[in-house]
Amino acid sequence: MTIRTIDNDIKLIPYYRNDEASFPWYQDPDVCKQVDNIDHVYDLETLHRMYDYLSSHGDCYYIEYQGVLVGDVSLRDSKELAIVICKEYQNRHIGRRCVTGMLELAREKGMDRVWANIYSFNEQSKRMFLALGFTQTGEEEYELKL
Repeated sequence: MTIRTIDNDIKLIPYYRNDEASFPWYQDPDVCKQVDNIDHVYDLETLHRMYDYLSSHGDCYYIEYQGVLVGDVSLRDSKELAIVICKEYQNRHIGRRCVTGMLELAREKGMDRVWANIYSFNEQSKRMFLALGFTQTGEEEYELKL
């Protein structure tokens, strides 16, 4: 994997272990609730297990915004797309731009569709994925045909 430039502000950096940057994102209970529907934060072992899984079952990137790592995005071999942006950088359309870039990657890989699991209470993510053309195909599943 190589660095993917999304625009002048955003680059996707191939995953490498970087607890200093990523661990704080998963110390936010609201972020953990949105991502995994859990009521507790990650410990380092859980963080490592998650990233080991994502990076071995697809493409996993850190999101760099104006030189700062602010989240992660992954496209799994199962065609599932997932994104996390730390709270202080949400609502800047970073996620929308990253997902658009990951859709390009999915097309490059020959995928015919991508999907995302979004919990019913996560209105912010639902709005973003719907605005990008995804349709709701299940209670918490959204899909985009490519």
